[in-house]
Amino acid sequence: MTTANIYLKYVEMNDAAALLDIKLRNRDFFQPFEPIRDESHYTLEGQQKDLTNCMVSLQNDQAYTFGIHLSENDELIGRIALTGVARGPFQNANLGYFIDQKHNGNGYATTAVSLCVKKAFTEFGLHRIQAGVMPKNLPSIRVLEKAAFRQEGLAKAYLKINGAWEDHFLYAITAEDKE
Repeated sequence: MTTANIYLKYVEMNDAAALLDIKLRNRDFFQPFEPIRDESHYTLEGQQKDLTNCMVSLQNDQAYTFGIHLSENDELIGRIALTGVARGPFQNANLGYFIDQKHNGNGYATTAVSLCVKKAFTEFGLHRIQAGVMPKNLPSIRVLEKAAFRQEGLAKAYLKINGAWEDHFLYAITAEDKE
């Protein structure tokens, strides 16, 4: 899927070096909002392992992971994923994303979320997408709200982020919201 500014493309093994570069340059920026990761995560082999897991999850209809690319030069600037895909009566997935700090404030995250949600509903047959965001992560809250997600509640001590159990606001959007 493409807009004038960005497009989403399934991650591939040849994205490992670019993803590693983003992770290394943004390590301090991302850390307050991520789990503490083993040092191997910050290696080419670590990124290749993650990408292998993404591809296996795609084949098994468990997750859909996309690179976020600039349309003007194909630069990889982030990643967005639908994970924990649940079929049957739920038809749900969890949304997660990150954008290189140098590209923040350009609306790319909001556009990527909107594109990903559209794919979820029109191509993958999902009915509901949910996302958890820490209350202090105001930029991510703005992204979700601009992409028409609604806040549904607060999950106490929801995820272990940066070494501490953090509360998260739960946001969601359903296919009916996009009709």
